[in-house]
Amino acid sequence: MYLLHCNMKSTSLPKLHSDFSVDCVIFGFDEGELKILLIERNEPPFEKWQALPGNLAYDNEDIDEAAQRVLYELTGISGVFMKQLYAFGKIDRHPQGRVITVAYFAIIKRTDEGLHPVTSYAKKAFWCPANDLPKLAFDHKEIAQHGIQVLRNTIKYEPIGFELLSEEFTLSQVHHLYEAILEKSIDKRNFRKKIMSFDLLTALKKKKPGVAHKAPWLYKWNKDKYEKLKEKGFVFEI
Repeated sequence: MYLLHCNMKSTSLPKLHSDFSVDCVIFGFDEGELKILLIERNEPPFEKWQALPGNLAYDNEDIDEAAQRVLYELTGISGVFMKQLYAFGKIDRHPQGRVITVAYFAIIKRTDEGLHPVTSYAKKAFWCPANDLPKLAFDHKEIAQHGIQVLRNTIKYEPIGFELLSEEFTLSQVHHLYEAILEKSIDKRNFRKKIMSFDLLTALKKKKPGVAHKAPWLYKWNKDKYEKLKEKGFVFEI
């Protein structure tokens, strides 16, 4: 911050100018793997590089609107609830000048349906394993890794992991989800006991289809019950 005095000449201050962009860190889960949504850029700089869905914000839109627009334009996905993750502002993070980016964070049920850019800025959109990210454009790998760490910290204290699963799931799928995100082995018996102790899963009177021998029972996450308990001070902790 500059402190201005009435006798200070304006020419003594450097000219301040910066552009703002948004980058979206979108997580999905599939076949036992945590995945991040990436694009292949179709314009310079970093043409043909892989990157997070991101672009500059327009002067006539707020930053939240920009995040929704950019995600839709580059991936075809819309209506995703996103939270601000962090602001990244290293002076040299963009080769064309000073650009400060606000990263957004979301977890969704992974789907390839409708996954395609609607502008020429991106050649394609695709899911990439979070533990095997390639070299990304700009500082996007740093942004992605920051998002992964936030996800790992958050999932221990908030049941956000259930947003990554299908509406109906098995206890084994929940167990594999936590192991994949936390990247560590978790005792199966103790984990199940802990999850069931919260009394937030509704047991369905049916088993997973397509399993010939000892098919597991299916469950459903009771989000409404969780929200009511949370208002009373309930703490979810794994």
